[in-house]
Amino acid sequence: MLNASETQRGPFKTDIPPDHYRATSAKRDVVFACQDNLEFMRGLPDGAFKLIVTSPPYNLGKEYEDRSPLDDWLAVQTKVVAECVRLLDPTGSICWQVGNFVDRGAVTPLDILLYPLFRERGLKLRNRIIWHFGHGLHCSKRLSGRYETINWWTKSDNYTWHLDPIRVPAKYPTKKSFRGPNAGKPSCNPKGKNPSDVWAFPNVKSNHPEKTIHPCQFPVELVERLVLSMTDEDDAVFDPYMGVGSTLVAALMHSRRAFGCDTVERYVEIARGRIRRLQAGTLRTRPMGRPIYDPRLPRGGH
Repeated sequence: MLNASETQRGPFKTDIPPDHYRATSAKRDVVFACQDNLEFMRGLPDGAFKLIVTSPPYNLGKEYEDRSPLDDWLAVQTKVVAECVRLLDPTGSICWQVGNFVDRGAVTPLDILLYPLFRERGLKLRNRIIWHFGHGLHCSKRLSGRYETINWWTKSDNYTWHLDPIRVPAKYPTKKSFRGPNAGKPSCNPKGKNPSDVWAFPNVKSNHPEKTIHPCQFPVELVERLVLSMTDEDDAVFDPYMGVGSTLVAALMHSRRAFGCDTVERYVEIARGRIRRLQAGTLRTRPMGRPIYDPRLPRGGH
């Protein structure tokens, strides 16, 4: 059950405010709130989180945001990024997922605008990950967009990184070396290959098992890959624009502690329901590693 009366454990030494939800399961803690992210973050200590994963509003006038001049949007992002950098563990990672701002058909890639905000604070870009998905708006005067980016930043060269949990099947698993001292031996890692910086995950549309009312929802399997590769068990994971809680779900699924906030009350309530179902073992998610299309599976499982 969610509870707002207990005291936070782990690296946080303050009481949970009464408007924060807190749950303790057999796995790990989760704390989240319907609250402005700057207010949520100000009360937390430096270096609190091993991983910060989020997707901020793109300033497109979606139901959860007000469209504003791009400079105003960037000014808000500057404040949020500064707080996130303060809260990042020295061995931690920030993964900032964005798409494009579009104004009368003219495209502005938001990660290009955000790049200086992270570099000016000493962070290092490890990958600009391309998230490719199969569905989206059909454009008539330009090519239809089918990807967004995840910029992976670290605070130092000594960062947490685990490749083995996210390896994918090799294309030619029986391939063998044909020359040198390893001639005749398998040339592929038996655990699989590096998934590269182009990720193909279906976005959460009407036939996706995770679909809620949120129009731009994270697929849990995308966040799982970040959680497994960039954190250890019991590490704290935070999403300052948590929406309906996909980041928190992914963290809890793998025995991490989960934290988040959002200003839309109905999204926070949906997040609370999803976490309860996760704890009860009834939450439906798309399994990580399932092929995007497999004719052997029922239609609703793709």
